[in-house]
Order: sequence, then C-alpha cells, then structure tokens
Amino acid sequence: MRATRVAVNGYGVIGKRVADAVRAMPDMELVGVADVASDWRIRTATGHDIAVYAATEQADGAMRAAGVAVAGSLHDLLGQVDAVVDTTPKAVAATNVGRYRDAGVKAVFQGGEAHATIGHSFVAQANYATALGREATRVVSCNTTSIVRVLGALHEAELLARGRGVLIRRATDPGESHLGGLMNTVMPEASIPSHQGPDARTVLPDLDVVTMAAKAAHTQTHSHFWSLQLTRPASREEVLGALRAAPRIAFIRMADGLVALNTTVELMRDLGRPRGDMWEVALWEDVLNVEGDEAYLTYQVYNEAIVVPESIDAVRALVGSITDGPTSIAMTDAALGMRQEFLPALQARAHDAEPARAVPRPS
Repeated sequence: MRATRVAVNGYGVIGKRVADAVRAMPDMELVGVADVASDWRIRTATGHDIAVYAATEQADGAMRAAGVAVAGSLHDLLGQVDAVVDTTPKAVAATNVGRYRDAGVKAVFQGGEAHATIGHSFVAQANYATALGREATRVVSCNTTSIVRVLGALHEAELLARGRGVLIRRATDPGESHLGGLMNTVMPEASIPSHQGPDARTVLPDLDVVTMAAKAAHTQTHSHFWSLQLTRPASREEVLGALRAAPRIAFIRMADGLVALNTTVELMRDLGRPRGDMWEVALWEDVLNVEGDEAYLTYQVYNEAIVVPESIDAVRALVGSITDGPTSIAMTDAALGMRQEFLPALQARAHDAEPARAVPRPS
C-alpha cells in the first residue's frame, strides 16, 4: 500500500508536532509544511530536512529574503498530497476550506474552527467511522478532546448519566508567554456553560455535560475537576476499569510524587518525550473517588500535544486507508510510544491502592 502523502499548513505549536508525528507513522509521508514565518521557527523545519513552502506570495518574498530555502507555494504543495492538516490560526484556517476542496485534498482542521464551518467534529475513539471518506473534519480542542476521552469512556460503559466540570486553563503557551498573559490573577470565562461542553456534544450528541472554565496565571497545561452522576451505584474499581478500557488515558499518582501540573511535565522530559510532550490525558488514579452513584475525578491536559494523535487518525479516516478506528488508534499510539502507565514498575501497587489521604506538611 502506498504511503499517504500529507502536508501540514502552519508550523506553529501544533503544526510542528503534527509534522513530526506524520514522519513517525509507518504508513504516511510528510511531503512538506507551509507557513508565513521567516524566523527561527521555520528554520528549525529546514534543519530537520522538511521541505518548506510559502503559504502566501508575500511570505514567499520574506522567506527568500531571510535565506529560507523555499520549495514552492502552498498551491504547489497541495498538488502533491492526499491530505493536509491545517494548523493555522482560526481566522486563516476558515479561508482555506475552499482552497483544499478545489485542490481535491482531504483536510483536517483544528478546534479553533466552528463545527458549522467544517460540518464534522472528530475524536478517534468516539466517532472514527463517521469521518470515513469525508472531505474534511475538525479535531476538537484540547480540552474537548479530553472530555470526550474520559467522559466518553464512562458513557461507553453505560456508567455516565451526566457530568459537571470545572476547567482551569493555562493563560498562554510557554513559547508565547513573552507576548502577554495573565499575571497574579484568575479570569473566569464570561459565560456558563463554557464552550467545551457544547463542543463535546458535536462528537457525542447525547452526552449530558456542563463545563465552567477560568484562565489562571500559568503557562503549562490545563487541569479539570469533574463531579459525575453515574447511572447506578458502582465501585471505584468498576469506574477505573471503564477508564482503563479506553485508549489515551494514562494514570498518575500523587503517592508517586506527581502532585502538581509541573511534576507531570517534568516526568515527560525525564521519559525522553519529544519537546516533553504528553499525548495522553493524565488522570490522578489515587484521587478518583466513588460514593454510590457519584464519582469525582481530576486530570491534566497537555494542550500543546493532546490533539496530535487525533490529527493522525483523522487523516487515515478521511483518506480511508484504515477503516477501523481501534486499528488506527493502536498504530498511532505504538508509533508515538504512548502508554497507559507512565511508571510501569508501580502498576501492581497502583491497581490495588486506596485513594490517597492528604498529609499535613510542616509549616
């Protein structure tokens, strides 16, 4: 079978990660990336032997003037590929819909686009089959992806009646913190529900979920806190079992010293993850609590990386190279090195442990 030829339009926070993931897949070929930048960001692509294309005529001139080796235009790039992953800013991405359609290229967009603009929203474990053969799909946002993964797992197990969640969002990405962001404050979002709950229903229409959100003065990852009404009384082990049956949820433990967002980020670096990325949802196993027909849990979302595997699966679904969702998910996860336990030596203890109790710290 011929490898699927892929382009990435936009070589920023998400785009560079998607480009690397495409190159890691055994059934895909990265033909090139397009962008408008001419600084260090796009120079790293040429340093990795990635062909760089100019997304606009104006960008072409600026790139060449800066000494960037330009392989051609975005039009040239689209003429060589089967699919494009658009990771441009939302004001730009929406204008590309017609361009990709005219080029006869399948297109994967990101969560910044409206569901109505693209016509389909995607999370691999939930609705892979509905994307097969479509012209385009939209990988939902980082937070929405996590909601569909976690709450969707309980929904699939017929355990979830409804979910109410609070999201604490990072103010800005680490690489852009010099451009602005919150300092010494927390900013609640101006409406309840926040957009993530309705967005999750574009993937799972019958999911009963309400979210509230706020931005906080940090730059690394988001955190979620959920109160879940179950369909019936259940044990903690049953809820954990449903979560373990789903892909792309990894379990962390405060008992192992992973007590804050930064500790998990540091763990990713120590594991040798590229850029310290975490593609999985990191769920605190020893914090999860179940009381009768109610469950409470908290988890961490690495917003810079979580949608990368979904983008890869979306390409396969659109071009129809793999028609079975679990097969694509397993292929993607194996190529990236994803796992369900970050500290495998502690699995046996983790499975049987009781929820951790807070230990007073010395003053």
